[in-house]
Amino acid sequence: MSAANRLPAPLGLLIDRNRPLSFDFDGKPYQGLAGDSIASALLANGRWLLSRSFKYHRPRGPLSMAGQDANSLVQLPDEPNVLADMQPLAAGITVAGQNYAGSLDKDRDALLGHFSRFMPVGFYYRSFYKPKGMWKVWEPIIRKKAGLGVLNLDFQPQYHDKAFLFTDLAVIGAGPAGLCAALAAANAGAKVLLIEQQSYLGGSLAWARFDIDGQRATKLRDELLAAVQGHANIHILKDAVCNAWFTDHFLPVIHGNRLYKVRARQCIVASGAFDQPVVFRNNDLPGVMLTSAAQRLIKLYAVKPGQRAVLLTGNDDGYLAALDLFDAGVEVAALIDMRAQPDNGSLVTALQTRGIPCHASSTVYEAIGEQHLQAVELRRIVGEGEVSAEGMRVDCDLLCMSAGYMPVYQLLCQAGGKLAYDDDSAAFSLGGLPGGLQVAGSVNGRHALDNVLCDGARAAAAAVAALGLEAGAEAGEFVAEAPVNFPWPIFPHPKGKDFVDFDEDLQVRDIVNATRHGYRDVQLVKRFSTVGMGPSQGRHSALPTARLVARATGRNVSETGVTTARPPFVAEKLAHVAGRGFDPYRQTAMHRRHLELGAKMMPAGIWQRPAYYGKPEAREACMQAEARHVREKVGLIDVSTLGGLDVRGPDAAELLNRLYTFAFAKQPVGRSRYALMTNEHGVVIDDGVCARFADEHFYVTATTSGVDRIYQQMLKWNAQWRLNVDITNVTAALAAVNLAGPDSRKVLETLCSDVELSAEAFPYLGVRSGTLTSLSGAGIPARLLRVGFVGELGYEIHVPARYGEALWDALMEAGKAFAIRPFGVETQRLLRLEKGHVIISQDTDGMTSPAEIDMTWAIARGKPFFVGKRSVEILEAQPLTRKLVGFSLPQGSRQPLEGHLVLKGDAISGNVTSCEYSQTLGQIIGLAYCAVDQASPGQRIPIRVEGGEVVQATVVKLPFFDPDNQRQEL
Repeated sequence: MSAANRLPAPLGLLIDRNRPLSFDFDGKPYQGLAGDSIASALLANGRWLLSRSFKYHRPRGPLSMAGQDANSLVQLPDEPNVLADMQPLAAGITVAGQNYAGSLDKDRDALLGHFSRFMPVGFYYRSFYKPKGMWKVWEPIIRKKAGLGVLNLDFQPQYHDKAFLFTDLAVIGAGPAGLCAALAAANAGAKVLLIEQQSYLGGSLAWARFDIDGQRATKLRDELLAAVQGHANIHILKDAVCNAWFTDHFLPVIHGNRLYKVRARQCIVASGAFDQPVVFRNNDLPGVMLTSAAQRLIKLYAVKPGQRAVLLTGNDDGYLAALDLFDAGVEVAALIDMRAQPDNGSLVTALQTRGIPCHASSTVYEAIGEQHLQAVELRRIVGEGEVSAEGMRVDCDLLCMSAGYMPVYQLLCQAGGKLAYDDDSAAFSLGGLPGGLQVAGSVNGRHALDNVLCDGARAAAAAVAALGLEAGAEAGEFVAEAPVNFPWPIFPHPKGKDFVDFDEDLQVRDIVNATRHGYRDVQLVKRFSTVGMGPSQGRHSALPTARLVARATGRNVSETGVTTARPPFVAEKLAHVAGRGFDPYRQTAMHRRHLELGAKMMPAGIWQRPAYYGKPEAREACMQAEARHVREKVGLIDVSTLGGLDVRGPDAAELLNRLYTFAFAKQPVGRSRYALMTNEHGVVIDDGVCARFADEHFYVTATTSGVDRIYQQMLKWNAQWRLNVDITNVTAALAAVNLAGPDSRKVLETLCSDVELSAEAFPYLGVRSGTLTSLSGAGIPARLLRVGFVGELGYEIHVPARYGEALWDALMEAGKAFAIRPFGVETQRLLRLEKGHVIISQDTDGMTSPAEIDMTWAIARGKPFFVGKRSVEILEAQPLTRKLVGFSLPQGSRQPLEGHLVLKGDAISGNVTSCEYSQTLGQIIGLAYCAVDQASPGQRIPIRVEGGEVVQATVVKLPFFDPDNQRQEL
């Protein structure tokens, strides 16, 4: 490592000098420090050439040192197009340059730059499509020359996931405005989420200079961080990118390998501003960088950005940066101010006392050098974009430039905001923002530090008031501040190479020529020239492009506008989009009771349910014992997770009649009916029970995982039909159990005195409303449904959720005399399998029609309409290709698992959907799809099980157990 390029402490906010890290770049060994980025480590070693440009293969070095440009794209072993100025250095990492032929230092394709006159803007649109068919010849050549990294097809993807975050206030950007806003809102009692893209807090306070002595920024940052980092109401996400803004402040935030889905009640955007380059010949040479990039290198990484520097500025910040460079031991050869004079005259004095010459009303006309900057040509400005005929040469190896600042407006424009530009003052403003969205700091046109802090406090006060909280001290008054943008920092050169867009190698003449081809709208210029379409997405090219288009078309910049900002804000990996999602986690009202009884819990949709009661290693024994107990005595299962939908109103019966395949218009009060639903394609999507408690009141159950979808379907269809009906999802409002077994009536009779429970008074499929007595003697209002999913005499008891534990306790106490025992979901699935009952989404798929699962009995043929009726009729007119059948295997056979294949010769004819061993039947039973000509009872179907073995199962007529339903109709 070159010691000359590493500055002494206390510089280097992010690095750990006690932890050296070795790495390779382009086949050569280097050494950096923990906390370095790849780019800062290379620059500390004197390595400036990091990549080659996309079109002309020009040498490129870091421009922004903040991930705002594509000049530092490098190749990692498992990932191309990595921003070297943002990627943390890791020990032993192997890094390579991109987009070159031969070597990075001696790129054979750099010759393309000499033929730029033969590759004018948009030449590809007019060159490669003729003669007909030539594109197939050109395409592989162009793709190879593009050279944007190499994919490692053997790469093993890392774990990525998603999570939800909810907050009162989201503050995007942790610079001085964001910190001030977050602190003020948190002190008022708001729950604040502070999102910062960089690995450190403070924004420009960490690297910029705000006064001549250079002390204020550090002191202010320390004070703000001490207050913010320990605040109980502030949750901080560093290294996190808010990648878009969507309606109602829905914010996707990328944080490492996690994508947070943030929902905020209020939002403050304090995203700051992008430092803007000056356009002149060879402004892309390594050694030419933004002023803020040089300051970041010094303050954050303790890297000396050069030995002899020139500063080119359009505002007073350039003078302060010159002082930073001088203090870091860099010889400042000249400060070039494009203005006639600075706004703060004391800055000139400060530079002169340090022997730094200042040149007013001047600019850099050309950067001189091949692989790295060697000198600049200085000329006086004589008009807008015009310079004098003669100039002077200044030798240097570093040029720091800043034409001003452009607000980081992307999120705000995605929210519907409008970016305006005043041509006279060269100042930006934002308007048209939606309610609940505040903007603060330099993104809001405030650049003086006092105004930035004041604006943060003002935005926080507005957000706090909207949240209904009491704000603290009022924000201070804004003070007048000097302009920060030079109105025309574009100086075309007759020899070109005056780059407007570094990503796409677009020069001034390319933008102007696009308008001469008739593309007068900036959006069309973008598409014709590809300006702003590279990795940096116009962060540094949008403003000069707008200026050039405005001048070429005789308009002002405000009329021209800038190109549309669409999400995402930064490149988003597919892994973030496809990463594992976290489902909401819900527990039933009886959850604690299950744990006390030793239940092994399992997920069922978003709910936790008991799988069985006992130790995991005894799963099979527990399940079989529970099943036997239900068949012989009485069992109790929590079924609160079943979907519950209340449908009320004069048209309630008509709505259900249209949605479900069965007939419900004349369903008697006090009776329930099986409810099967198909979609428009005739595919079975859900089932349940429809209970009629009154003429205008139905209670419909749905599957645990399907209830939300069915509720949405009901709302969707009724939005079209406009029936007089109310639909309410009451799943979470109710708790429910199924009391099942030969003794279930006896148990219920001890608790329910206002409902006659005899078979004659309360028959199978009947429904009643009644009251159960709790252990305390209080009454529990209940809906009683006599149904039999497990094939035994049974009652579903639905009560308000607050009575869930009381109901469970009362039934368990009343059942002690009858040896009651709880049973779980896996036992229930075994019991229903013995009865041949289908579970939607387990025994069906996205193509299952009623006929395939023998559910045609649940279709009311006389109805003129139900959703999917026409599709069902069309499907029934076609010959079936598969059937769901029951099968059995002798005890001791290899048991098929769900998903195992059913064969027909060498072909696959179906698959197993359910399979368990039944102690009641003494054999293995299951359900499977097979070919129609394999579906007759008594036939043998081959099933391929684990290890490739094929077992011969026997097709059995369903149900396996109690075919006449005598047990559940007692």
